Amino acid sequence: MLLCIDCGNTNTVFSIWDGEKFLCTLRTSTHHARTADAYFTWYSTLVKHYGIDADISDVIISSTVPRVVWNLRVFSERFFGCRPLVVGRPDCLLPHPPRVDEGTQVGPDRLVNAEGAFDRHGGDLIVVDFGTATTFDVVDADGAYIGGVIAPGVNLSLEALHMAAAALPHVDISRPVSVIGTNTVACIQSGVFWGYVGLVREICARIKAEHGRAMKIVATGGLAPLFQQNVDLFDFLEEDLTMHGLTVIHAFNRDRHPA
Repeated sequence: MLLCIDCGNTNTVFSIWDGEKFLCTLRTSTHHARTADAYFTWYSTLVKHYGIDADISDVIISSTVPRVVWNLRVFSERFFGCRPLVVGRPDCLLPHPPRVDEGTQVGPDRLVNAEGAFDRHGGDLIVVDFGTATTFDVVDADGAYIGGVIAPGVNLSLEALHMAAAALPHVDISRPVSVIGTNTVACIQSGVFWGYVGLVREICARIKAEHGRAMKIVATGGLAPLFQQNVDLFDFLEEDLTMHGLTVIHAFNRDRHPA
């Protein structure tokens, strides 16, 4: 079985793939000092809790936090006896290499999302990922990542507003009942929610105009369902897009370097 690990700035997600479906998905906070032993204690406890008998033979890692990769590599080698594939390293091949400015390092999560989205929906895509940052990734007709846009994430914007304005409370994001807020919390929720709806619509419209061809919009990330609800911003909602992309990349490398 394959263990897919996606390490983001806020959370790290482990999913077990049996070749046809994900058996479970486990989530923990990202912490660069977490040791391989600590990862295994957490992982094995939850796998046992869910009653899953997973014989892991392969591991693939995507990480936007370079400092955690070492301990995840040790975790894979020590407890599963395998050297993990790490997206972004020279030995991890991509089905569709990116076409960006020379010397540019594209975030592994963005490359993985592009591969996962292309595998499911073909080319000419905009992938919108609501993570710590809100990213827009452009996938060309042949599946290559060709660039994108990075904007502050929704929760990051809320936290910055709270930190910078002492009189404003910290609020949870939700769709407001009306655009015009009648109290402070409602005003903030309206500004953030409708502000990001406008941001997504405008950026996607400009990408489409610049790309010059019809494009489909694929959304992923924890807040994507909230923004899709009754707003119709996206053509597809893919909550497991990153994990699916990791299985695609792993299969591509396995076929070229069979055991």
